Amino acid sequence: MIALIWAQARDAAGRPVIGAAGDIPWRVPEDFARFKALTSGHPVVMGRATWDSLHRRPLPGRTNVVVTRQHGWSADGAAVAHGLHEAMALATAAPGGDCVWVIGGEQVYAETVALADRLEVTEIDLEVEGDAVAPAIDPVVWHESEHGRGGWAGSARDGSPRYRFRTYVRR
Repeated sequence: MIALIWAQARDAAGRPVIGAAGDIPWRVPEDFARFKALTSGHPVVMGRATWDSLHRRPLPGRTNVVVTRQHGWSADGAAVAHGLHEAMALATAAPGGDCVWVIGGEQVYAETVALADRLEVTEIDLEVEGDAVAPAIDPVVWHESEHGRGGWAGSARDGSPRYRFRTYVRR
């Protein structure tokens, strides 16, 4: 199974913003906890910019596969792939490879959404300007799982925006 996971706010035009200047412009601890719970024990596939946003440290308890066009690039704690096909082959062969999690960024999501079986989306109730957006969730292709239908929740962290979790499965 291939699953994509991301958190998104919205910009003034209503586009689903996932990042700004190489960072996530909000902090919602419950989203990070959900991300860890879902992805731990499974390989994660990410683009080079996403790897850099992790301060070049692998996510623990997961095989980290980084997709880059830069030949000769390497990173401690990461398997390097020079294309999506190679990344998926490395990830599915890794421990927990029965479920591969794609964790960003924009270009990797755009290239993998057509391959995905499931989308895990955290909607953040916040308007922000950003330079990276999530792929469109086409209702002809995806339907929201009953499991993923929840209302808005307040974060335990003061000043954090409201959020809600959404799960989409391929029709």
